[in-house]
Amino acid sequence: MYFIGSRGISYQFDWSFLVLIGAFFFSLIVQISMQNTFTNFSKVAARNGMTGAQVAQMILQSEGLYNVQVRQVHGSLTDHYDPRTKTVNLSETVFNQRSLAAQGVAAHECGHAIQDARSYGPLRVRSTLVPIAGFGSRFSWILFIFGLLFSLPILINIGIILFSLALLFQLVTLPVEFNASKRALVKLSESGFMQQEELVGAKKVLGAAAMTYVASVATSLAALMRMLFLSRRR
Repeated sequence: MYFIGSRGISYQFDWSFLVLIGAFFFSLIVQISMQNTFTNFSKVAARNGMTGAQVAQMILQSEGLYNVQVRQVHGSLTDHYDPRTKTVNLSETVFNQRSLAAQGVAAHECGHAIQDARSYGPLRVRSTLVPIAGFGSRFSWILFIFGLLFSLPILINIGIILFSLALLFQLVTLPVEFNASKRALVKLSESGFMQQEELVGAKKVLGAAAMTYVASVATSLAALMRMLFLSRRR
């Protein structure tokens, strides 16, 4: 990029844009890989013949979590655990399916329920950051761009801070997700739901899902680097 200063026209290479583009393509590849992995193992029936909902219910009962309900939600890969309502919410592609992928995802969400019951530290931190991260992700770029357009450094800095808080939320999410997958695989193995060769398939599904969170962090980190580059250039 070219800039006009007191000594004439100067050139400054915009490396942050290339980093952002690279992170975007990395995230795209990870998402495609996740979809393909889930689709492939959705076609592999589990030998135990149970649905994702049944596996989730049995895991919760084995942990004594009788106050946690298993519900079906619309969509694909919309599975999540809600600590506010104490519910394991499974998507249509998981709730009634009897595949390795469905049972792996169901066990993963139960892993979050177990974290909640055991007061897992990173999960508590993430829950605390939810409102701040939500506000930051919605308004950080608006304030930042407004600050750039009207040369208001305070808005630029506030935008960067808010976005950094949203990134912090994503960073804390990483150990939460990896730990939930670890708990899921342990429960599937110890409870005898899956044989060793089946666990390999479930592990691949959970590993691909975990990489989507890594890709999100990489994309947000690249976006933060671009914000810092643009603020310095100003």
